[in-house]
Amino acid sequence: MKLSEFKSTLNEVTHIKLMLPNGTLVPAHFHVTELALISKNFIDCGGVARVERKITFQLWVANDIDHRLSSLKWLGIIKKGELDYGLTDEPVEIEFQGQTIERYGISFSEGVFNLTPLFTECLAPDHCGIPSAELPKPSCTPNSGCC
Repeated sequence: MKLSEFKSTLNEVTHIKLMLPNGTLVPAHFHVTELALISKNFIDCGGVARVERKITFQLWVANDIDHRLSSLKWLGIIKKGELDYGLTDEPVEIEFQGQTIERYGISFSEGVFNLTPLFTECLAPDHCGIPSAELPKPSCTPNSGCC
């Protein structure tokens, strides 16, 4: 999901519900502890220099169970990021504490923001010598938001 779609969806919901890929809801008293604009400069396995920009929101769950982040408050955080960092329409990712800091994509369906798995991939398959039919495909199910 790109930032414009995320903002549009936040404008439409009254209660924010976030679901992990295993079907567990992120506790409703989560905090957004960080908005980051990440710029990654890298060279793929085919020797092509690339730049990737994305926006991440780090979520944190504390013991203050009465805390509830409103859509308006989250939109305010985004507005400050747009002003301070020149956010445009980058893809949005969510960071959440699991066994380590886990990163997810995000989609929206039936009133719930779904945190979707992220996958590695070869960005230059024509340079790897692996026939395209043999390249691994992410294992997803239709409508899971990960495909």
